[in-house]
Amino acid sequence: MMKPILTCALLAALNAAGTPACAAEPWVPDLGNGSYQNPVLNADYSDPDAVRVGDTYYMTSSSFNSAPGLPLLQSKDLVNWELVGHALPKQVPADHFAVPRFGAGVWAPCLRYHDGKFWIFYPDPDFGIYVMTAKSFSGPWSEPHLLMPGRGLIDPTPLWDEDGKAWLLHGWAKSRAGFNNVLTLHAMSPDGRRVLDPQGKVVIDGNKLPGYRTLEGPKFYKQDGWYYVFAPAGGVEEGWQAVFRSRSIEGPYEDRVVMDQGGSPVNGPHQGAWVRAQDGKDWFLHFQDRKAYGRVVHLQPMAWSDGWPLIGQPGARPGVGNPVATYRKPVAGQAVKVPATSDEFGGKALGLQWQWNANPQEGWYSLAARPGHLRLPVLAAPQADGYVRAAPNILGQKLPASAFTVDTRIELHGAADGDRAGLILNGMSYAWLGLRRQGADTQLVYTTCTPFAPRCKEQSTVLLAQAPSALSLRMVMADGAQAQFHYSVDGKEYSAAGAPFAATKGHWVGAQVGLFSVGPGASAEPGYLDVDYFRFNR
Repeated sequence: MMKPILTCALLAALNAAGTPACAAEPWVPDLGNGSYQNPVLNADYSDPDAVRVGDTYYMTSSSFNSAPGLPLLQSKDLVNWELVGHALPKQVPADHFAVPRFGAGVWAPCLRYHDGKFWIFYPDPDFGIYVMTAKSFSGPWSEPHLLMPGRGLIDPTPLWDEDGKAWLLHGWAKSRAGFNNVLTLHAMSPDGRRVLDPQGKVVIDGNKLPGYRTLEGPKFYKQDGWYYVFAPAGGVEEGWQAVFRSRSIEGPYEDRVVMDQGGSPVNGPHQGAWVRAQDGKDWFLHFQDRKAYGRVVHLQPMAWSDGWPLIGQPGARPGVGNPVATYRKPVAGQAVKVPATSDEFGGKALGLQWQWNANPQEGWYSLAARPGHLRLPVLAAPQADGYVRAAPNILGQKLPASAFTVDTRIELHGAADGDRAGLILNGMSYAWLGLRRQGADTQLVYTTCTPFAPRCKEQSTVLLAQAPSALSLRMVMADGAQAQFHYSVDGKEYSAAGAPFAATKGHWVGAQVGLFSVGPGASAEPGYLDVDYFRFNR
């Protein structure tokens, strides 16, 4: 019997009255009454950038060490988003990213539509600035072209001017370059293949502006003869959104703070995208750092006065906006959509929501070996002994809400001594619940790795010394990022696996929840984990 796949469209069709939201989804921003609630993406879509082409909005975001990278999202109303692919199947250089590179990889990208095609400029702080293009947003995308090599180059944003000239503005990562808080401008060939003046010119220096620190994440725009640079400052957890403007691309630039937290609960509201809707009204997408939950995406109205924007609702400080919790939707009447989360493993490919801990390799998974199941062969990963997080084949996805439940059913077959597999909540501190082969026995084990550090220390508790090869596992995430793991032998009665675990963020990312299957060494006939489903609910 085929397993049902609950989607927003199916739930709406089953409900004759028409529900305002998807009852089974952990978070839905569309309130069903012409308004939305923030965040519009309650998951770790860090450093979002977006454009509108025709009547469709497109977005990408940072992906750091996860592969595939550069998620591709689209929407008809800036509220109901769906994940349609990834621009970067594997990170480059491929060999370098064959192992997890926490905190490295794809930092804040810039998405543009120019000359009949989509462009993504993205930085890797260890290698430089890359550019990719595509005729169709969902792909295929060109191979990454290293436009500007160098360490510490981050947050690129291009601008093609009316005179045919092209420019590239970027920030700096202090961890690699030794300095930050400045934005550097370069002339660029219009085809995005070459930087014409590699030295560049600092056009905005945060060190010369009172109170500014960590000025980064610029986005370049031009309107009414003004060059505008939208750039955050103050750091991801406590920062604000600034805008700079000048009549000359090389400055000097005036500055103004246009959004901060004010009296709202939204800390550090900044870094994102100015988007103009079909009716001419302006909107701003930005992130909020929520630690273990990652950097979630909010949508703010944006208004203009005397050539300056105000983002959000007017705050106590003149000219400075504060985030809204709810607001009317930019475009009415669109269907409720959310990025995919649950997976019944009934297709020919993994759901787009899944990402690996490093560049994936052939043979890491199969959906054909046992139809309706995901098969994860045990991967020899001696580096993961005592530290599962080092395994490159952890298959994870973003936490989809502040509170949710995830259920899965696993079966471990053919395991050798030391092999382990199961359900993992993966951050700099992590916890996993699953099966481990110990000598002749298959054990049910609950493992936590603490304290919060680049390399934590695992501690394991054997829950069942002789466990069945098939078990149902559950994780219940409560507000405040408290995760309670449970297990069941019969799929009906569940027992708690230890005390609640305090989830933590990863390196520049939120925690991920997913699956793994690793062992201490190579085997002539590796064991494998079969997964029946992976289901999220509120």
